[in-house]
Amino acid sequence: MDEIASITAPATTAAAVSVNPLHALAAASHDVAAARLVPLGPAARLAFRGREAAIGPVGEAFGVALPREACRRAEANGRAALWLGPDEWILFAPGADPAPLFAAIDSAAAGLPHSLVDVSSRSVGIEISGPRAAFVLNQGNPLDLSLESFPVGMCTRTVFHKAEIVLSRVAPETFHIDVWRSFAPYVWELLEEGRRELA
Repeated sequence: MDEIASITAPATTAAAVSVNPLHALAAASHDVAAARLVPLGPAARLAFRGREAAIGPVGEAFGVALPREACRRAEANGRAALWLGPDEWILFAPGADPAPLFAAIDSAAAGLPHSLVDVSSRSVGIEISGPRAAFVLNQGNPLDLSLESFPVGMCTRTVFHKAEIVLSRVAPETFHIDVWRSFAPYVWELLEEGRRELA
C-alpha cells in the first residue's frame, strides 16, 4: 500500500441497504429463549486499510478509536470498529447514511496512505443471544467460544459451515455475525437447524 489510495465501492443507496434478505425468514422463525435469532438493522459499513499515520485521524473522524490489539472491537456512541488485520478494520455505524460518513473519514485521511471502501450493501448482520448461543454457533464453527477464550469485545473473521463471517462477542451471551447477503439465508437456516433441539 505504497500509493495514496481512496477507493470507493459502487454507490450505496438507502433502498439497497434497507432490503434485508433475512426479513421473511425471521418472520417465520420461532422464539427459542436459549438462543434467540434477530436480524440486525441496516448499517453503514466501511472497510478501512491504512498506515500508522492514518489510523488516528480515521478513528477521530469516525468517533471510535480504532483498536490496535488483534481481534478486538471498540465501541462508542453506538458505532463499532473491528480489527481484522494488522492494517485492516471494518467500521460499523448502525442506521447511518454511509455517504457523508465516508466523505468525513476520507477527508480526515487525505494525503495519507490508505484505502476506504463503502461495503454497506455487501453484508447483513445477525444477532444470536442466550445461554446456548455459543453452543449453536459451534455447530458450524470450530472456535472455542468460551468466555475465557473468546471474551466480550473479541472479534474475528472465521467461518460458519461453508460461509465466511465476521464474528464478534458483544455481551457474555450475545454474538453478532456479519455475513455477505448472498450467504445470509444459508447461515440463518443453519443457525435455525442448530436451535431445533433447544426448542
